[in-house]
Amino acid sequence: MDADGRELQLQKRLERVKQLEDEILQRENALKDKELRKKQVLLRLSPTLWDKVAAWAQDDFRSINSQIEFILSEAVKKRFG
Repeated sequence: MDADGRELQLQKRLERVKQLEDEILQRENALKDKELRKKQVLLRLSPTLWDKVAAWAQDDFRSINSQIEFILSEAVKKRFG
């Protein structure tokens, strides 16, 4: 392949990378908007429970807040179907 062909290939790859970056930014903005609409709640946990939830969250690659939300969501699904 000559230099012009390689340059054209690189330009196409660059365009694709830019498209992917734009898609990622759009998804990030959508998530931020969604997160802003969430309700906040004060939750007090014992240190023992906190440590267990924190370890569980780490195992699942989630934040502690996300883990608590996951646990609550699963409990609600189980209860209400």
